[in-house]
Amino acid sequence: MSEPRQQGTLRLGTRRSKLAMAQSGLVADAVRRVTGRPVELVEITTYGDVSREHLAQIGGTGVFVTALRDALLRGEVDFAVHSLKDLPTAQPEDLVLAAVPEREDPRDVIVARDALKFADLPRGARIGTGAPRRMAQLNAYARSHGLDIETVPIRGNVDTRIGYVRGGELDAVVLAAAGLNRIGRIDEVTDFLSVDTVLPAPGQGALAIECTADNADLIAVLAQLDDPFTRAAVTAERSLLAALEAGCSAPVGALADLPPLSAPLERGDPQADGQIVKEMRLRGVVGTADGHTLVQLSTTGPVPETHDQAMALGRELAAEMLAKGAAGLMGERAH
Repeated sequence: MSEPRQQGTLRLGTRRSKLAMAQSGLVADAVRRVTGRPVELVEITTYGDVSREHLAQIGGTGVFVTALRDALLRGEVDFAVHSLKDLPTAQPEDLVLAAVPEREDPRDVIVARDALKFADLPRGARIGTGAPRRMAQLNAYARSHGLDIETVPIRGNVDTRIGYVRGGELDAVVLAAAGLNRIGRIDEVTDFLSVDTVLPAPGQGALAIECTADNADLIAVLAQLDDPFTRAAVTAERSLLAALEAGCSAPVGALADLPPLSAPLERGDPQADGQIVKEMRLRGVVGTADGHTLVQLSTTGPVPETHDQAMALGRELAAEMLAKGAAGLMGERAH
């Protein structure tokens, strides 16, 4: 391939974790393909990476993002890759989400001892997760199905979390399928949790590629990596989150998908069989971490064709959830 005129190396800002590096490596490869330019990974340590506190305590929103954004604004990197679910819902004016690539599997998964499925865990099984969202839904599901589980708050990278199971400290941990796929460890999953059981975090499985708003040339290049369906879906999910006034550590689950194609979507093929899809379903849930109180609703509408339409879909469902009592479930509460 002949070298294009713009020879300059593009600097991609990334967190240092194994998962972040894997995600950023995938994006770097895609950007190299569309630009013909070299892409260099610039590793940046964020507050969320060095703090040992639980995410719910350090505020969740933005703890993995701020340092990357600061590096962008200082001109130390040209663009950055985030897990979209880590992004605060308010977008800074001087930065732009240039691309939201096609989403990975949005589901949560279980890695359990002895290859156990969730439903087969023993009475009193200890399940580790750092997410109040997962705790709320797992506890609610267990209660309604006669299962006896204890959710245990944990932090750490994939190795650390799975290590709790391998070492016998926990019976199972809950992780995101997308992350395990991206680091090549999906074969360690013992059970995939249906989105009917546990709705994922808003934007789970999607990446966000961000650059400064004044870099029109780079924005145009990165736009080639954008997947319009994924962008519409995650925009609706994050609009719901914003309208519920929740940070990313709040116990909110949301998923926008295509009702007749939810199974193919879970396999990562949103356009399965080339069907023409006219409607998007948005589901949302908020609950107390103990699972005693859960507000879960869904709405279906035309597939959004604009940012504003996707935002409206999220706001409409949030209004219904607030009317059903969701507001009282959003804060951190004793349990």
